[in-house]
Amino acid sequence: MLLQVIILVVSFIILIKGADIFVDGASSLAQNFKISKMLIGLTIVAFGTSAPEFAVSVKSIISHNSDMVLGNVIGSNILNILLIIGICSLIKPVLIKNNTIKKEIPIVILISTLLFFLIKDDLFNSGIRNEISRNDGFIILLFFTIFIYYLISIVRNKKDNDADDYIQYGMTKSILFTVLGIFCIIIGSNFVVESASRIASDLGISQKMIALTIVAFGTSLPELVTSIVSIKKGEQEILVGNIVGSNIFNIGMVLGVPVALFGGIPAIGFNNYDLFVLLLSAFLLFLFSIKDHKINKFEGISMLIVFAIYYTFVIIG
Repeated sequence: MLLQVIILVVSFIILIKGADIFVDGASSLAQNFKISKMLIGLTIVAFGTSAPEFAVSVKSIISHNSDMVLGNVIGSNILNILLIIGICSLIKPVLIKNNTIKKEIPIVILISTLLFFLIKDDLFNSGIRNEISRNDGFIILLFFTIFIYYLISIVRNKKDNDADDYIQYGMTKSILFTVLGIFCIIIGSNFVVESASRIASDLGISQKMIALTIVAFGTSLPELVTSIVSIKKGEQEILVGNIVGSNIFNIGMVLGVPVALFGGIPAIGFNNYDLFVLLLSAFLLFLFSIKDHKINKFEGISMLIVFAIYYTFVIIG
């Protein structure tokens, strides 16, 4: 099992470094094509930090490890808000813009609520098995498409004052970095799923727990690193935008795309408290930010306490 742990750690490093290279390459490629930096940040950076989750989900669903797919998405979204924003608020109060509170965070709440009702089929028919069907996947993708349209409309209606004078890489290097990043993400995700599944089997624990803990922590590292760097540099908008965007991408793309392409997955391994904490984390972000447009240290500690209580239940369960 020690070998599998080493493979898992190395795979996470490859996966995260691949996401980092992909973001640099894709951002520079977009700059070469004179695409707005705002649009780059709202789409490419959010997708780049969600790329590890996406790669793991595709590999998991192909390998019929359905618990790994849902656990990865649910765990990452809970981690992004409760752990990452909680930690960042201890460093410096996390400032949140009015537009984010009124529009982007409610979208997170809405898509999280959508996921809850799509999973909980037994709410409407007590004898039916909970699952995310292919049709559910298309519903999620439809909602996600509306969100993408919303992002594009923001960019069209808002002048970009940050001119793209500096381009990090030339066209050839940008393409090379983008392709290399995708290759590392694919390779890393394959080994992450394989090694995590074997560790779960060797320890006699469920893939759900591995997905909610080790895999979710590992694939959320890009968001954690990006957020800590952002808060130290005073880039509050990047921090909150990264978390909010990543959570929407996680449900819309990381879950929606694989399910729509490869078929439905059962959700019988997930309890009501998993979905409740997913919704609670989104509502806490909204409630804490609407009062004074920031997450202070006390509120951050409250998030971390909820996070600790939830993961205590996960580990004990």
